[in-house]
Amino acid sequence: MPDKAPRIPTLLVTGSNGQVGFELRRSLSPLGQVVALDRGACDLSRPEEIRRVLREHRPDVIVNAAAYTGMDNAETDIENAYAVNATAVGILAEEARALGSLLVHYSTDCVFDGCQTSPYAETDAVNPISVYGKSKLAGEQAIAEVAPTALILRTSWVAGIHGNNFAKRMLRLGSTQAVLRVVGDRFGAPTGAALIADVTAQIVARAWLHGDGSAFATGIYHLAAAGETSWHGYASEVLRYAAAHGAALKTNPDRIEEIAACDYPLPAQRPANARLDTTKIRQTFGIYLPDWRKGVHHLLDQVLA
Repeated sequence: MPDKAPRIPTLLVTGSNGQVGFELRRSLSPLGQVVALDRGACDLSRPEEIRRVLREHRPDVIVNAAAYTGMDNAETDIENAYAVNATAVGILAEEARALGSLLVHYSTDCVFDGCQTSPYAETDAVNPISVYGKSKLAGEQAIAEVAPTALILRTSWVAGIHGNNFAKRMLRLGSTQAVLRVVGDRFGAPTGAALIADVTAQIVARAWLHGDGSAFATGIYHLAAAGETSWHGYASEVLRYAAAHGAALKTNPDRIEEIAACDYPLPAQRPANARLDTTKIRQTFGIYLPDWRKGVHHLLDQVLA
């Protein structure tokens, strides 16, 4: 008799129209049946809707790419920020435990205050300085309290082809304004949404679906592109590459004015140091993380095409 066909796993993605969620629809598709849910199909501000959707689909893997990401709006819209970034995450964790599913959740460098001079490791003390950062930390804590099989990936400065981000904004402003003033004393690593999605798929495939699930290395991992830059360096690279590839710009990429963060006040504080130490994820899962410029160039190649 022929062997019985293996069961096809179900991978459920929330926030499927966001920057990372959009890429996950691609990266996870070779692994099984992907159930991609946007806010209309699964609103994380509605607890009973979350439970209903998960119990209906009974996924093997839940990837939570949905989040309240408006940092400045969160300073006054506190209730909604916590509803999506904390309360909903706790519900996802509860349902994942009940189903025996793997939960993959994305967090942020904003759980740190940015005062440390070296890149942040997973074991460094958290101290968020914005409502957004506090709500994301509360989500991490909600997972820890339930303690399901969960993977928390902290990332930073995310940019993808789908959605709004700093790189696209600089390209737009560079094409309409002769002078740009960009903060030069905040540091991190621009990280492509495609890279985040690809690493997620690699880990899920290698260590969960095709490996020994009982030995899965759960917990918090830092996921960011290699290298570092400032927001000013980031903007300069975006416009330099765009100019070299035929974009019509009014701004000279080499003459972007560098300013201090205090000269560009925003409602929400940002960490001055958003650099993440990725040693743990690289060593645990054998992940190679390319330089941040490669992700920026990949994004711009698509935008400029």
